[in-house]
Order: sequence, then structure tokens, then C-alpha cells
Amino acid sequence: MKRSPTSGKPAPKGPSQRQLRAGELVRHALVDVFREEDIADPDLAGVAVTVTEARVSPDLRHGIVFVEPLGGERHAEVVAALNRHAKFIRGCLGRRIDLRFTPDLKFLHDESFNEAARIGRLFDDPRVRQDLRPDPPSDSWKDED
Repeated sequence: MKRSPTSGKPAPKGPSQRQLRAGELVRHALVDVFREEDIADPDLAGVAVTVTEARVSPDLRHGIVFVEPLGGERHAEVVAALNRHAKFIRGCLGRRIDLRFTPDLKFLHDESFNEAARIGRLFDDPRVRQDLRPDPPSDSWKDED
């Protein structure tokens, strides 16, 4: 088991419960911010943004927010616009959550939708489909007396 160099205790294997709770709190609050606040930017005009995940650092001062514009179109422009307005969004977020610190936000495009579509296309390939069909039962295991 890998040990932490400073404390000698086992190194954590993932985010703590505290980080997970704070991330969900941030995600839910950001949904409200995007629904209720008007962010004046032409790249965000008329675009619905889905907040798929929010991860916060162990000290809860920094957050990475994964977003997906509805339809997945123009995701680079939408993410760039959100990062330009991150301070404004952080201010709106601070009024909606009850944390000691409001995390600095960095927005990233969520690639999981693209990856899921790619895997779906792979499963639809006829060469892969033939490998997914179960083999017919074999009688070779029967004992012939």
C-alpha cells in the first residue's frame, strides 16, 4: 500500500466525502446561476449549458467544472466564454452556497459524451457485433459412453 510521505498514513485513493459533497453543492448552485443569471456574452447567447460534474480541491479553494453545451455544438467557444466570465460566475456562486471559501472556477468541456458516442459507434460496427453474439452451445462436454 502506498503511504503518504509526510504522515506515514495510507495515501487517499480518491476525493474525500467532503470534496464530493462540496462538488455537488457547487454543481447544483451553478445550475441555478446559469438558469437565473444573464451573462452578457455573444458566445453564450441562447446556449443552454449542462453542468455534468464539479470537482473541488482538498482545500476547497479551486474547482474544475465540466460542462456540455446543449447539442455539443460550439463547445470551445462556450467554454472559453465561461472561463472569461469565471469571476462573475464565482461571485454569483458565492451568494448561493454556504462554504468558508468560494472556489475559483475553471471550466472544461466534458468529453464523456463524445466518448460514449464513439463507443456506441464501435458496438454498432458489424465486425464487433459478430463478436458480441453468444457462441452456440457445444455438446463436446457430454460424456459419450
